[in-house]
Amino acid sequence: MRAVGLMSGTSLDGIDAAILETDGEKILSFGPSISVPYSNHFKKILFKIIGKIILPDNSVVRELTLKHADVVFSIMKRAKLSPSDIEVIGFHGQTTLHDSQKGITCQIGDGKLLAETLGIPVVNDFRSADLFFGGEGAPLAPIYHKALSRSLKRPIAILNIGGVANVTWIGLDFEIFAFDTGPGNALIDDWVRANDLGTMDSDGSLARSGQVNQLALKELMSKDYFKKSIPKSLDRNTFSFDPVVNLNPEDGAATLTAFSAAAVYEALKHFPEKPIRWLVTGGGRHNKTLMGNLRTYLKVLVEPVEAVGWNGDVLEAQAFAYLAVRSLKKLPISFPNTTGVPRPTVGGVCNSPLYKFKSG
Repeated sequence: MRAVGLMSGTSLDGIDAAILETDGEKILSFGPSISVPYSNHFKKILFKIIGKIILPDNSVVRELTLKHADVVFSIMKRAKLSPSDIEVIGFHGQTTLHDSQKGITCQIGDGKLLAETLGIPVVNDFRSADLFFGGEGAPLAPIYHKALSRSLKRPIAILNIGGVANVTWIGLDFEIFAFDTGPGNALIDDWVRANDLGTMDSDGSLARSGQVNQLALKELMSKDYFKKSIPKSLDRNTFSFDPVVNLNPEDGAATLTAFSAAAVYEALKHFPEKPIRWLVTGGGRHNKTLMGNLRTYLKVLVEPVEAVGWNGDVLEAQAFAYLAVRSLKKLPISFPNTTGVPRPTVGGVCNSPLYKFKSG
């Protein structure tokens, strides 16, 4: 099946889209991909609703959905495809709140409106079924990571650094363990904004010019989350930068960047065996200071996923194309060792359009 995957992550950068052909097990081919940034105005709107449950009739939900529709039309134009050439859309939506302890998750986006606008079936609401059956609702990409890694030497760890960071460990026999490690880019981005220095620490240059405050780092690493067993998951706002609030911008950035890396190092205690290699995807792989910190902590090969020919800018979008096909085929997308759900669980809700566009 040819699918389009859509992802808008917790860094609130914009919308990633990717075309993938898959049978729900193997990845048959990769199509084009695009990333479309949100305007600063729309980012501000999204920031105001982070941490809240947003009802489907909210005007922001409609606006976000139609922005995703525009991105789908753009990628189809790039691929020279019509709606009839696409069998399903995997629509993650924008997470505004995720609290697995309370069984709550909110990804805004109207799957029915998107299906009607595009004339293509849309699978959305990927997390609710897992939460309903007792899972964490996250992370969901590990089964895609497993499919990607068939030819790689193992054990391996695939680290996704978005607003929150999560890891998938894949063993010799393709057993997988996955969980959120801790903060990714979100705290660093928020710190940069709070100091009126932009929206992100581009290339890690701000952190590179500062010094890590060990007392503040120790306080950050003392949080209860790091004492919890796996599987476990996070909300974007689980952590705050309060321990660094009295530091200068450079030292605060350095400390928060070290925090993201130290949290990944803590993940090692949950793996059955140490990985021989870490592959890093998501926006965090562009932060040279963060990548350097990871290499210092982990003391093995740490590389961006491009080292094995993957596209780290749209890997999560590809994952939701893959998950959409699995959902249609009633194949599980979450597992006891990835989300803590008692048994492998099929997730996602399919929205079929009243009509489909025809070729030409």
